[in-house]
Amino acid sequence: MLCAVSFPATWIDAGRFETALKDSCGPHDPHTHEVILNFPVGCKMMIDGAIRLLSLANQLAFTTRRVRLNFEEGEAGTMGYLNRMGFFDHLAPQVEILPLRPVYSAARLRRGGNNLLVEIARINKDARDEDLPRRLTEAISSACNSRSDVKELTGAAWMIFAELIDNIFSHSGTQLDGYAGLQVYSGGNRLSVAVSDSGLGIMQTLRPVLRSGFPKLVQLSDVDLLVEVFRQGISRHGADRGCGLKGCAAKAIKFDATLDVRLPNQRVLLRPARGGYEPNRAFCYDQLPLLWGTHIAFAFGLGA
Repeated sequence: MLCAVSFPATWIDAGRFETALKDSCGPHDPHTHEVILNFPVGCKMMIDGAIRLLSLANQLAFTTRRVRLNFEEGEAGTMGYLNRMGFFDHLAPQVEILPLRPVYSAARLRRGGNNLLVEIARINKDARDEDLPRRLTEAISSACNSRSDVKELTGAAWMIFAELIDNIFSHSGTQLDGYAGLQVYSGGNRLSVAVSDSGLGIMQTLRPVLRSGFPKLVQLSDVDLLVEVFRQGISRHGADRGCGLKGCAAKAIKFDATLDVRLPNQRVLLRPARGGYEPNRAFCYDQLPLLWGTHIAFAFGLGA
């Protein structure tokens, strides 16, 4: 069966990526043997959507499905932007690109040339990118240098980025790489940080240890439990190991950041309220098409 995922001719963030995926028959459906993802003229992919797209395409290629990405506008459109952010550097070679896969990597040619972009970085335990924190810090400092709290904002974003990457190493357990990236959108006055992995999801690694480590939380729904991960610092390795995600949330809340977490079949959108992330401010989307792993995006407003 052919599964077609069609994106609209507008900006595609994580939310619109999920909408397009939900409107399809499900690329990971066991009856799906071929997947085509269509990008019309005017479609523009944002960093949080691009990283989820990359993970999905590589997951499908890993399962030996035929996968095609059809860019109607060619390199003049979003295909060129994806090339610039390093998307094709990490895309499985068996994924077909229409009209043609780029003949060179714009990310490698121009890396570091845009101080508002941290190109997509591969997260692999055997090949850690030690230069990533520096590139992250410089991008944020450049984008926000007129703010009086630029150092604090830079430190908060750096911590979030580093902790989310470390979290992939802690719970992922997969042969597939994870990915991370950052983009500052000056026109929208927004900073987007995205991290994605294709391994075991947070819930799959956490629930087996709740009864012994956190018995009061056993009966919580996935949504409520996820909120507690960011509020209390819950981890399968004990409370101390979970403090990184709690610290991420505390830093993000201070700058009124929205948190978007995609689990294998759920998506939870957390908006801060009264100085924290709360269950009644969590928007949950259930029964989504399968997407392996955990995919997290923070969006900061940069309105001084």
